[in-house]
Amino acid sequence: MQPATVIGSTRATVKHASFAGQRLVIVQPTGVDNAADGPPLIALDVLGCRKGDQVMLTSDGSYAREMTKHENTPARWSVIGLIDQRSSA
Repeated sequence: MQPATVIGSTRATVKHASFAGQRLVIVQPTGVDNAADGPPLIALDVLGCRKGDQVMLTSDGSYAREMTKHENTPARWSVIGLIDQRSSA
């Protein structure tokens, strides 16, 4: 699992059949102190996250196949959770 920040969404006019009807988001993986940890990635999103949301990603292929209902999806990353940003006041 990898924490990340949603930096936008994307679309494709030509895409793999398993991506039909799927929402794709651009995420920036983060590490210590929310610093960027590698290049931005494209991930499947069934949770409806928004720009700026902190999310948890997985590279589990079986989860991507379950989300897309397609046995041969090329999806590598999927959003599996939203990270709650509670303030300590």
